[in-house]
Amino acid sequence: MGGIAQLRSIVFDCPDPKALAGFYADLLGWPVTFAEDDWAVVADSGSSSRLAFQLAPDHVPPVWPDPERPQQIHLDLTVGDLDAAEAEAIKIGAVKHEHQPSEKDSFRVFLDPAGHPFCLCRD
Repeated sequence: MGGIAQLRSIVFDCPDPKALAGFYADLLGWPVTFAEDDWAVVADSGSSSRLAFQLAPDHVPPVWPDPERPQQIHLDLTVGDLDAAEAEAIKIGAVKHEHQPSEKDSFRVFLDPAGHPFCLCRD
């Protein structure tokens, strides 16, 4: 039985929608399908999955794991080679977070260019 709605987008507030869309396009290998100064979208052409980015000029990034400014959203992204994915993510603008809670190195935490945390997870 279906719900009353279907997921359209996961939307990130950010100071520069086009730039953050470009980062996630590079990270996920999805094309930027729409880009204006106040709104941009990347979408997986093989499905209905999409991420959107909306202009928030006063955006204050989270300071994870600080509960005073907690994460607002985070993505868990599966990768085949964690070391190679880390190098590529950093190359396109990600920052590896100093706090790495995985004791078995099954995932690593990064920040996107707007400060949102995301995890690269072993397949």
